Amino acid sequence: MNRWPKIPLGLRLFLLYFVIVIMTTYFVSSTLLKEIKPTVRQTTEETLVDMANLLAVLVAEELANGTLETSQISTLLQQFGNRSVDAAIWGVDKKTMSHRIYVTDANGIVVADSWQKDIGSDFSRWNDVYLTLQGEYGARSTATDPNDPLSTVMHVAAPVIFNNKTIGSLTVAKANRSVQPFIELSQQRVVNWLAIMSVLVLLVGAVIAWRINSALSKLSLYAFKMGRGEKANKPVFRVFYEYGQLSDALADMRSQLDGKQYVESYVETLTHELKSPLSGIRGASELLQLPIDNKKRAKFAGNIERESERMQLLIDKLLELARLEKLPEIEKPKSMQSHELVDYVATAMSMKIEQKSIDYAHLSESSFMICGDEFLLRQALLNVFENAMDFVFDAGKIRVSVEQLQTHICFTVYNEGPLIPDYALGRLTERFYSLPRAAGNKSTGLGLNFVEQVAKLHFGYLNIQNCEHGVEVTLAIKSP
Repeated sequence: MNRWPKIPLGLRLFLLYFVIVIMTTYFVSSTLLKEIKPTVRQTTEETLVDMANLLAVLVAEELANGTLETSQISTLLQQFGNRSVDAAIWGVDKKTMSHRIYVTDANGIVVADSWQKDIGSDFSRWNDVYLTLQGEYGARSTATDPNDPLSTVMHVAAPVIFNNKTIGSLTVAKANRSVQPFIELSQQRVVNWLAIMSVLVLLVGAVIAWRINSALSKLSLYAFKMGRGEKANKPVFRVFYEYGQLSDALADMRSQLDGKQYVESYVETLTHELKSPLSGIRGASELLQLPIDNKKRAKFAGNIERESERMQLLIDKLLELARLEKLPEIEKPKSMQSHELVDYVATAMSMKIEQKSIDYAHLSESSFMICGDEFLLRQALLNVFENAMDFVFDAGKIRVSVEQLQTHICFTVYNEGPLIPDYALGRLTERFYSLPRAAGNKSTGLGLNFVEQVAKLHFGYLNIQNCEHGVEVTLAIKSP
């Protein structure tokens, strides 16, 4: 016993696709979010390097002359430190200067400070000053609050060179907290765009999975109907052409199998049904070889003629039914009015209606537009009318009505006559099954089977039921 739940293929593909998309989104987002912070800080450091070297060139002469503390440059550095700004940078407001600039002499003593905070202090122990004075790249990152990882300040120094000799260092410092809003904004944008793209990709995947599942459902339904011998339109696949090839292969296989089965079935049924008229013809021909009077001779000759007509009618009906059953779909559907179709059949049957003095009436005042094979629909209605004529009482009633019920147009023919026995109701559409006629006429037993095949070809149905004082036959075809 299979304990696994039956999950449609499209849903299984989508679940796999969903897992892949989510995992990809997770790894991409985590990688990007991790890389944004160091990338922004590296870019900031590169900018500080340029700024420090520019300022180191500007202060070199004043520092060499020992006049930096009282020079205009020192005043400008102080003004720079106290300057306020009002800028909106990519949605982030900047109100204060986040840079600090200080200059040390060759011994690491601070001689100028934009914050006017540590002038005279010994900074020779700090890496930015120490390494720069040693002729190396000097930089450090120091936290002002050990418990706050965002309190770190980045320091980048550049050597102050005069006459090809390092006479001091200039450091530009910037708090990492000042760039944190840009990092967070970038991270938020990355997350938002990844979320949007993931949703879009999942929607596309859902649509593709739905189309795959829908295509499989169409193909399965087509194969199921063909297996049951029902009429089914071959599904068309514009994108999944492989399914189209499979449906073509199924249709070809059905055609080949049906061809073999039809030959076996119809040879068997035709042989069986031809036995009776052939026996009648043989018996009559043997009697005609005996010396008999002209009256009996004419009688037996008439029997041969009637049985020959019956054989011809049987063969024609079988060929017509075989062609209809092998027809996969309507080749050239035509639009027509239901009123015109009923009137055509009634006109064709008018002679019989007059001969039996039938009370015929078409009850429907409205006419409906239908679409289908005009010839087959006429033949089907003619078969229904002929059955009604065979079983209606002399001077009885035949009533025809047309109405639309939900998705089908229904032609209903009522004849006043004997009820159908219960044992026969379920067998009336079987091939070669027929009830005895009132006039003793023999039927091929193929008429109602033909009508049923026409109904299926038009995605409809045939319903036969007893009603008050007679029988009602409904031929339903799908409305356009």
